[in-house]
Formats: sequence, structure tokens, C-alpha cells
Amino acid sequence: MAVATMGVTVLDCPDPKALAEFYGAVLGWQVDVGDEPDWVELIGPHGRTLAFQEAPGHVPPQWPGNEHPQQFHLDLDVTKDRLDEAERQVLALGARLLEGDGGGKRDWRVYADPAGHPFCLCAC
Repeated sequence: MAVATMGVTVLDCPDPKALAEFYGAVLGWQVDVGDEPDWVELIGPHGRTLAFQEAPGHVPPQWPGNEHPQQFHLDLDVTKDRLDEAERQVLALGARLLEGDGGGKRDWRVYADPAGHPFCLCAC
């Protein structure tokens, strides 16, 4: 028997609303600002929720490296034929490319969101 069930995944950041809007645009999910100024949720299909919590003094991960390790990252699936277009879109929304796909040798590319958290666009 499980001890618990998985609830919400939470990202610490300096501006919860701005980061929720970034991922909302990437995923097509709805931003729910709610009543707490330091907590914003992103509501997705099938009860999925991604939340953003204000963290004063937030130090973003530095990828690659171990001084400020990533600790975790999000893998976001994109069909292989849409990978280049998805890259253009996330860059236009404020992401920055950290590592490409090695000229097509790998099925993923690594980016940093506007708060510095690494995430990958993975070809599926």
C-alpha cells in the first residue's frame, strides 16, 4: 500500500504569476492566481497541477554545474516534427537555450525558463 499519493509539483521563483504565465503559454494550461499573492497554480488536464511559490532570494540553478545544481527538471514532450517550432515559441516566451540536440544526435534540448529552472523539450 502506498504511503501517499502525488500532489502538486511546486517551483520556487521570484515572480509566481510571471512564471505561471510562461508555463501556461507553453502547455496551454489555465493560470489560477487564487487568493494567495505568493502562490499561483497552473491547472491542466486530468487534474494535473503545477504551482509556483514566491521565494525571496531565489537563486536559480546553473546548468550544467554543481555549485547551484538543478535538483529536478521538467521534460515536456513535443512531436519530433514540431521540435524546431516549439523551440522558437519557448524562446519567444522568454526561455533561453542551454544545450541543443547535438545537431539532431539527441531527442531533447535543454532550456532555462525565465526564472532559471532547466526544462527539456523532448521529441516523442
